[in-house]
Amino acid sequence: MASRAPTSVSVLGILRATSCRPAAALKLQRFYHSYEYTQPPPFQPAESAILSASISHVPSYGFTLNALTLGACDAGYLDVSTNLLPRGVFDLVNYHLVMQRLALKDTVQFPTEGGQGRSSSIGAKIRALTLARLHANRPVIHRWQEALAIMAQPSYVPASLDELAQLADEIWFLAGDKSVDSSWYTKRASLSAVYSATEVFMTQDTSKDFVETEKFLDARLEDAIKVGGFLGAVSGWVDYTGHSALNVLRNKGVRI
Repeated sequence: MASRAPTSVSVLGILRATSCRPAAALKLQRFYHSYEYTQPPPFQPAESAILSASISHVPSYGFTLNALTLGACDAGYLDVSTNLLPRGVFDLVNYHLVMQRLALKDTVQFPTEGGQGRSSSIGAKIRALTLARLHANRPVIHRWQEALAIMAQPSYVPASLDELAQLADEIWFLAGDKSVDSSWYTKRASLSAVYSATEVFMTQDTSKDFVETEKFLDARLEDAIKVGGFLGAVSGWVDYTGHSALNVLRNKGVRI
């Protein structure tokens, strides 16, 4: 049975959601995954129906209760059905995060070993998968600072960091990483930091087709390679991504 390596749950302080916890308090948990088993649906049917319908309203209404209410109506539920979502608008943000992570295995394909065409290096695959995930934010990028502010709320920080860790694990796994030593953790910690910094940068990017975001990603990946992607560099990334995100949100009038 081919199992995935253990998933590290949090790279403390790295924003997706900004945390005031010290970077030294790195917390790791272990899980094992395998595509040989059918994974249970990430959401219950009623939740999935409401949230999938609500996402279509995010470009116009943002990650708000209005979007959830409209989605519930579209899905054939009463307005009060949004009470099925105990975390409110964070459930809407989380739905986007989870579904876009799970979509990566189908939206990004690489030549198989032994097949026609030249196989990509793991580094090239990491770049392609990370860029694809960032591009999945394009329909809601003008609302993504709202999402960051929601994820920055203390009660949602742990879940936000958990999802970020799962994204980093998914990207490395899909890229074909088979490491089982201590580098397993440092690779995912570094990628989490790179992704977080680039995600924040993208919310400010006004270039055509987000070419500046792509350049920024390449520079951060190159930095990670030079540094070696090690835990010693994570604290620096924490400061960078945390302060960067806070500045972006404060410039937009978000109270943090």
